[in-house]
Amino acid sequence: MTRPITLFTGQWADLPFEEVCRLAAEWGYDGLEIACWGDHFEVDKAVADDSYVERKLETLAKYDLKVWTISNHLVGQAVCDHPIDERHKGILPARIWGDGEPEGVRRRAAEEIKDTARAAAKLGVQTVVGFTGSSIWHTLAMFPPVPPSMIEAGYADFAERFNPILDVFDEVGVRFAHEVHPSEIAYDYHTTVRTLEAIGNRPAFGLNWDPSHMVWQGLDPAGFILDFADKIYHVDCKDARVATRDGRRGRLASHLAWADPRRGWDFVSTGRGDVPWEECFRALNHIGYDGPISIEWEDAGMDRLHGAPESLAYIRSLNAITPPDAAFDAAFSSES
Repeated sequence: MTRPITLFTGQWADLPFEEVCRLAAEWGYDGLEIACWGDHFEVDKAVADDSYVERKLETLAKYDLKVWTISNHLVGQAVCDHPIDERHKGILPARIWGDGEPEGVRRRAAEEIKDTARAAAKLGVQTVVGFTGSSIWHTLAMFPPVPPSMIEAGYADFAERFNPILDVFDEVGVRFAHEVHPSEIAYDYHTTVRTLEAIGNRPAFGLNWDPSHMVWQGLDPAGFILDFADKIYHVDCKDARVATRDGRRGRLASHLAWADPRRGWDFVSTGRGDVPWEECFRALNHIGYDGPISIEWEDAGMDRLHGAPESLAYIRSLNAITPPDAAFDAAFSSES
């Protein structure tokens, strides 16, 4: 099973798009998962100007790279979030933030995600990865006491806001792959089930599998693949390491910055953390996943120019673990 390995450009948005293309090609990546921020892919320009999309494709072709996925996490975060505050102002384009009035921000963000589907279709891409935000994430501690009706209202709010977005995805033949992640409407196993149920399990909405956010929560990332086999629309390879428990380093990380040794967990270069990668790749093989394998490189304690090529070599070796062909499988079954 030959799956292309791509580099997610989100952590590289401080560099010009062409420079990221040059680096990725030099290291041996097959393509990019292009982030919709920095100058990497600007949705408003892509929708308004066909030549903008053509120029992006020409740049990719210049470096013999392809694109299967674009990602718009930052704008997607504002679709359902509550509260909307200065954190969002720091990540949103000024035209989406506007005057900062929360409901206006949410509505503009929703329209931008619709346009992201349209821009993806123009680019020839069938999957958009992103976040949803959540109106109920702030209730996580369940104190002050949270009535069940408040949680139900959160899922209803998500469905009300995302169903019209997904209607556009259906119209243009593109799928949304939600990244299961803390601060989103779906952040673990049970919230993923509830999220899918809230929108009637419609095919336009699936999942971006990223195990880094699962290991520190105590979830089984390989089991997640098997449980949601028909909804794994995209794969991001990002790693995390849980610190040795010393009675002080808590799992919620204590509001400490990345790479602070007092944290209870941290992101690390792919292959250097606690993700059971081989088990996960065998699970991907089992469900027949044949889409791109995207390396989302993030490690505040390592030089990315070293980490990104190192991660590629590591994931390439795992990607080579292929399921047996039909002849071998038949012979093995007859012997047993």
